[in-house]
Amino acid sequence: MTDDDRLPDPELFATGPLRRAMQSSAGGDLRADAAQLARLRRFAQADDSRADAVVAMMHALSRGEGRALFEQALTSGIASIDDPPTPLADFFHDVEATPYWVDFARIDRGARTIIRTGLLGMFPLGDMSLMGGYLASRAVKTLVGTGDLEHTAARRLAETASWWIDVTTPGALRPNGTGTQAALRIRLVHAFVRDAMNRRDDWDYDAWDRPVNQVQTVGTLLLFSLVFLVGTQLLGIRYTRQEREDVMHLWRYVGWLMGVDDELLPANESDAWRLLWLLAATEFIPDDDSRRLAKALLAQNAGIGAGLGPLSGVVGSASVSLHAAISRMLLGSSNADYLGLPHNRLTDAAVRGIAAVTFAAETARMRLPGATLLQRKVGELTRSRYLAQVSKTLPLDRSYSRPLDTPVDGAA
Repeated sequence: MTDDDRLPDPELFATGPLRRAMQSSAGGDLRADAAQLARLRRFAQADDSRADAVVAMMHALSRGEGRALFEQALTSGIASIDDPPTPLADFFHDVEATPYWVDFARIDRGARTIIRTGLLGMFPLGDMSLMGGYLASRAVKTLVGTGDLEHTAARRLAETASWWIDVTTPGALRPNGTGTQAALRIRLVHAFVRDAMNRRDDWDYDAWDRPVNQVQTVGTLLLFSLVFLVGTQLLGIRYTRQEREDVMHLWRYVGWLMGVDDELLPANESDAWRLLWLLAATEFIPDDDSRRLAKALLAQNAGIGAGLGPLSGVVGSASVSLHAAISRMLLGSSNADYLGLPHNRLTDAAVRGIAAVTFAAETARMRLPGATLLQRKVGELTRSRYLAQVSKTLPLDRSYSRPLDTPVDGAA
């Protein structure tokens, strides 16, 4: 089957609430012309030269030396290193030069908005953002290659959640903040994975594009930002327009820290909708690997979403059904069926009931003085308890150093 045969119809991806949200938020027709599509596809052949050069530097140094230099620059600044290697200096001089458009007050407001969603905000993270990402089969080839999200899905899902909490904590994205450090560490992880995939003899560049390329990275960014907003709204959370734009601003900066090209970074929610439509038209081509990873993720979502290990028996079955129903709300029946997500009408009704109750509570929150602050405090508490519970169940690597020191499927 050729790529042309497999090109998806964005109409199938954008169904129901998602389609209506796309049209109302972006102002009507989102379809790109052929030139715009071609321009986007060029970024599928683009890497991250700064981070890739740091990885090459680390390979050239003795084991652990390059990592130690990177961590020192990350926590104390590149100026703390006497005569740093050129690739490391170039990387940190670049990321330490904050773009003119960054507004840290807006970023902190966006973080506070995310925090008040509490544990409810964790459901779209796995059930909509990560699950939706599996529709992009070219992007999942690196996941299949590393084996992480199939064979160690529980740990990787929990580490993704902990990373998400790190970058969405107020103040964490300031220079040398814990969120900034987390974003740059993951950027380096991406570069190591890209290096490992490029060393494989079986990587199909014609069918799969460059591994961990610019299109795939910005696609992940949209899943954590725009799709998160839509997912939580479907579950009943309410936002003002300014709150949504502040959340998008936060993720625009996270994307910049992670090496996404300025041209690809959405400046606002409307830009993000148009980019999502472009990705739906070019990237969402699910295949058998999509199904495999969806099955593994669904099984782990059932326990990890509650801060627990994998569940079994009646409780596990009910939890899987609940998470599948949440995924179906955003992805639509066609995509959910293709991914093999179970369908249970009773669970679907239960999710709609939860959303209705949440919407009513959110409406009251917006009208009651002090209620938003209280909800934020509750969100902070539930997030911290979630991390504590998950840390007891699974060994989390908050430094994300394991992929940097472990060859991927025999890659050097």
